[in-house]
Amino acid sequence: MSFFTAKPSWPLSLFVKQYWAIDNCVPIGDEYIQRIVPNGLMELTFYLDSKPTSLDDHKSIEDRALISGHLKSYYDISITGTLSMFSVTLLPFGVGMLLNLPADEIYDHNVPLKYLLPEISCRLKDSLYEANSFDERVSLTEKCLMALYGSKSQSYEMKRIIDSVHLIKNSKGSVQVDDLSDAACLSRKQFERTFLNLIGTTPKQFLKTVRFQNSIHIKQIDPSANLTEIAYCSGYYDQAHMINDYKSLSGLTPGQYFKECDPFSDFFDN
Repeated sequence: MSFFTAKPSWPLSLFVKQYWAIDNCVPIGDEYIQRIVPNGLMELTFYLDSKPTSLDDHKSIEDRALISGHLKSYYDISITGTLSMFSVTLLPFGVGMLLNLPADEIYDHNVPLKYLLPEISCRLKDSLYEANSFDERVSLTEKCLMALYGSKSQSYEMKRIIDSVHLIKNSKGSVQVDDLSDAACLSRKQFERTFLNLIGTTPKQFLKTVRFQNSIHIKQIDPSANLTEIAYCSGYYDQAHMINDYKSLSGLTPGQYFKECDPFSDFFDN
């Protein structure tokens, strides 16, 4: 298996977290099941060979070029044969900065890029397929995203919501919605409506995801941490609260999750 990562250049780093790619081959007749959980980020994904199959009909993988919105809960994908993919991990507000549409329209869905950016979908998908290296694919993608970003203007509302996302990250998901709305100089209803439109999920759901990701990050940096310590440090009321969130977001209890999945937080990983 080959795995590659790269950081975006300026100013794309304002809304792109990283580029990554994987090339893997599952032995003939075998199947690999990967669980996808909410991570507070969005994804622009290109499948350059066979594409996986979603085991959830509501999150189908219909095309080889997709934009994935914020997730509400987990789902599984089945991988067989050769998997070759190139992906752009977008920051929580990435789609809001790139596309002129309410981000909540792609909430909890994998949407074919051709429906949102048909010209870019066709041109970039073909270019990535023909590229000879990961670095070349990064360069091609950056040129495309730079042209798209340069044609957009950032609204004052977006700047407020970006600040809110930074407050949420810095607090590791342990901040109240009322405090966020006050900091944004908006009423709670105005804040919730604007956040949903520009981020693509409600503040409450996003906070839940960030808190979940922080608990994973705690285990990632300290494998010896027990569940009581993780719950306390993650801002959960108690272990029961953490267990409920884990079941909702991953389908597993915390103990099961840490036993079956590598503790790695996409959101908090630098």
